[in-house]
Amino acid sequence: MIRKTVWIVSLLTTVTVAALLLSAASPGSSAKAPQPTSAEVKVDNFSFAPASLTVAAGTTVTWTNRDDIPHTVVSTDKVFKSKVLDTDEKFSFTFDKAGTYPYFCSVHPKMTGSVVVQ
Repeated sequence: MIRKTVWIVSLLTTVTVAALLLSAASPGSSAKAPQPTSAEVKVDNFSFAPASLTVAAGTTVTWTNRDDIPHTVVSTDKVFKSKVLDTDEKFSFTFDKAGTYPYFCSVHPKMTGSVVVQ
């Protein structure tokens, strides 16, 4: 009788562990996928692409100037400001707090964009 009880408990334990592992790996599980920690914005043809970017807090956004002329990335709220970026130069900023961060190019003020941090 003890052997049978040990065998049943062992079988139930194995089934329970397998079920937990399967539920953790399934696409519908409640475990969240890791959020990206970086994002990119391309500066080209007098525009920021994408013009609006939504990221998680803690994400580093990198702007790369792909245009043939210099541009800047300047927060309208003075949170961040790049130097003048020549072709292929980059500027990065890490967004730690939730909020909306509008920005523009100080050389070409009609160029605008925003980063939304959730």
